[in-house]
Amino acid sequence: MKRYYHDITIALEAILTNKLKSVLTALGIIFGVAAVISMLAIGNGAQQEILEQMKQVGVNNIIIKPILSENLDKSEDASKAPQKYSRGLSMADVRAITEFIPTVKKVSPEVSIDTYVIQSGKRKSCKLLGITAEYFNLFNLKLETGEIFNNYQSEHGIEVCIIGEGLKSKLFSTGSPINQYIKCGNVWLKIIGIMEKRSFSASTNESMGIASSNESIYIPIKTMLMRYKNRSMITSRMFQKNDFDEENTTEKKAVNYNQLDKIIVQVNETEFVNSTKDILQRMILRRHSGVEDFEITVPELLLKQQQRTKDIFNLVLGAIASISLIVGGIGIMNIMLASVMERIREIGTRLAIGATKKDIIVQFLSESTLISVTGGIIGVFLGIILSVLITKFSGILTIVSVFSVIIAFGISVAVGIIFGYMPAKRAAEKDPVESLRYE
Repeated sequence: MKRYYHDITIALEAILTNKLKSVLTALGIIFGVAAVISMLAIGNGAQQEILEQMKQVGVNNIIIKPILSENLDKSEDASKAPQKYSRGLSMADVRAITEFIPTVKKVSPEVSIDTYVIQSGKRKSCKLLGITAEYFNLFNLKLETGEIFNNYQSEHGIEVCIIGEGLKSKLFSTGSPINQYIKCGNVWLKIIGIMEKRSFSASTNESMGIASSNESIYIPIKTMLMRYKNRSMITSRMFQKNDFDEENTTEKKAVNYNQLDKIIVQVNETEFVNSTKDILQRMILRRHSGVEDFEITVPELLLKQQQRTKDIFNLVLGAIASISLIVGGIGIMNIMLASVMERIREIGTRLAIGATKKDIIVQFLSESTLISVTGGIIGVFLGIILSVLITKFSGILTIVSVFSVIIAFGISVAVGIIFGYMPAKRAAEKDPVESLRYE
């Protein structure tokens, strides 16, 4: 080992003597390792987001949402054809689902409106959701403090609410908001609970039934229907024209005639999800007089499909990043081959005074390995820094795992050894006499 220690010392001296060349040689490895780590960190972050979203959408949930048809620019034949009437998603559908489908565990209707909340002169925009107490279990939502609606409050439409943590920090910077009142729209609501803060990524969307709870206010569904909005009731207000009436706008929008904005159904077992979805499709279609004015999605299946897509994408990213490591290895090989040509007389002198071919191989192989190891260490730190910067400036979640660091660093060392062996072997095969005569 002492014999090879001398060879390694010579290799280290050669690296320190040619600092600029060594740095340039290591650049390919540095950026290659950094690229692999940052790309794998993006992949790990994407996978973590999918897992978190799966928790957020709940287990075995099915989302039923209305399809808003604009019914504009109908053809003449279509206008003459008899139109089927559907009352849209309603509480009657909720009762039917609960009563007639045995595989259903829980059902929660939802009505949401965008409004504003006022407290102590502060006015903030918010999303008001009318739900049942089951909603919190369906989406694994927890309270930071307070309590969920009780049966009496839910059945009698009492003016109580649960607010998100974001609204709490904006409206009640000091003190507890529990049992205090806020004015939401034209109704005063008593706060009985505060939602636990929950993070949501930009990729989280309503189609999967996930909505940010931090800026939302939750009230019993009957409170919403009795005191805010019940689209199933015909009132004189519907016939009043105002500045926002359809006839006074340049762009006509679809009118939402559905009593409910969403129905969340939880199935007993995962194996029954697809069959229950089919039963729901047929049952609601029949209840809506054959009008397909709704859509049914299974968020968990969508997320699993998305996860498979991201896994393939991450594999491609990792492969592309690994190519830069191979390019870095080729760079090491080229520089080492040039170095062998520059140091032929040195090689000849060492061979002439008793050095073996193995000594020459160890010397040049140590040089390439030291460059790749140093480049790998620098690349690891650069990759971690890049991952942090990606999260900070782009909002993309990145997670640097120990496994990715070991893989990237291990590949960088392997690249140094593999691509450094050829120049080292070529140097060892030099004839001492010809090497000493080389000019």
